[in-house]
Amino acid sequence: MSAALLEVMDLAKCFPVKTPQGKALLHAVDGVSFRIEAGETVGLVGESGCGKSTLVRLLTRTLPASEGQIRFLGADLALVDPQLMPHHKSRREVQMVFQDPHDSLNPRYTAFDTIAEPLRLLAGVRGAKDLRAKVEEIATLTGLPLELLQRFPHQLSGGQKARVGIARAAVLRPRLLVLDEPTAALDVSVQVVILQLLADLKRELGMSFLFVSHDLNVVRLLCDRVLVMYLGRVVESGPAVEVFANPRHPYTRALIASIPGSGHDALQHLLPGEPQSPIQLAGAGTPQRCGFQGRCPHGAADCESRAPALRAVAPQREAACHFTETLPAF
Repeated sequence: MSAALLEVMDLAKCFPVKTPQGKALLHAVDGVSFRIEAGETVGLVGESGCGKSTLVRLLTRTLPASEGQIRFLGADLALVDPQLMPHHKSRREVQMVFQDPHDSLNPRYTAFDTIAEPLRLLAGVRGAKDLRAKVEEIATLTGLPLELLQRFPHQLSGGQKARVGIARAAVLRPRLLVLDEPTAALDVSVQVVILQLLADLKRELGMSFLFVSHDLNVVRLLCDRVLVMYLGRVVESGPAVEVFANPRHPYTRALIASIPGSGHDALQHLLPGEPQSPIQLAGAGTPQRCGFQGRCPHGAADCESRAPALRAVAPQREAACHFTETLPAF
């Protein structure tokens, strides 16, 4: 198999916490592995608290990993101290578009200064003429009128702020763009425009996307592959078209059935109970039961005694379930 643009192997992040029983570890990301190929868009989905944001922080090196590898362009970024990452050679190749375009922009910077800052810090562009040329070029590509470049964030609409955030991330022509719910804070009409912009930008600049979203319809339309996370682990992955047509994990089925107009009975796939706690007492070892046990409608004795590993269930398809082959038709 050829080398991927990004290859994540057994990545984990634990946070120490205190409980009435003593010291414990919160397993926010627990043994996650996946690949992103050059030019590919991968969607990352799952309910709030499943570990998506922590995984994004690990990949962008704003948070140190507890275990695992993050192979990017031949280097293991997991070995790079987050404090040293701003000076690492791969820093300009991984950029991020944040969820809230309002809070992610410096209110004291004009749109021009916001977009120019990565060029100054990471590309070493200093000349005023070169800066203006590069900023205006990416502004044009992202559909941001040049007359808005001298405005401050409070003088811009939500859609215009979103374009500034995308332009800031794309101005360096990164190989990988991480998008954390980039349209969640926008009106529906603006969301459509921004999503079309991202598709055009990817085609124009040849970037790969990791697209984090709660909007499964957007993931289905925009992404080539999808990763489904639950309680810190990837429980299913595969081509987006196949996963949405025939999910092989009960949790994925519940997510897809909840989409309005999906054609599936959401009540039939309703999940009872509450998620298990991701907190384990220090030294307790790896839990032996399935993390989805207690909510899964197909659970059995095996789920209590043996945690399922993520395994191949079809070409380019993986699922972490003991009974994926015997699930009823979706």
